[in-house]
Amino acid sequence: MANQKNKKNKKKMSQADSTTNQSPEVGFERYSLDRYAHDLVFQRKELENEVLNQVHKMRSTVAFGLERFWGEQHRLDGEKAAYWRAMWHTLATILQDAGIALPNDATNLWEFDPEHRKIALAILTQLCDCAIWWTQRYKS
Repeated sequence: MANQKNKKNKKKMSQADSTTNQSPEVGFERYSLDRYAHDLVFQRKELENEVLNQVHKMRSTVAFGLERFWGEQHRLDGEKAAYWRAMWHTLATILQDAGIALPNDATNLWEFDPEHRKIALAILTQLCDCAIWWTQRYKS
């Protein structure tokens, strides 16, 4: 009886192995979010901490939606606004690589496809999280 149980377990394990031995690239695309975040932070590492800390505000603004995030680049001025704008353009570049056209005005953002909106928010969240990590490494 124990021998039959071992045979069943081995069969189950071999079936599980066969499903996980597929290429890890199937259905998965790398978008280099960490590299993009690094580049955004690295370009600003010499600026004052107040500008670098904008990324923490960016991350918290994601929860309010794309429209609010997009609007901050117009509300702020100077280097702060430039940082928000760069993050937005980086998001647009990443989404373009994924086949999604990110609107760059408030009217079209309100009409943005709901599925694409979810993807954009997920990517923006992770991009901001990566930027926070790099900000902590470069802070003076």
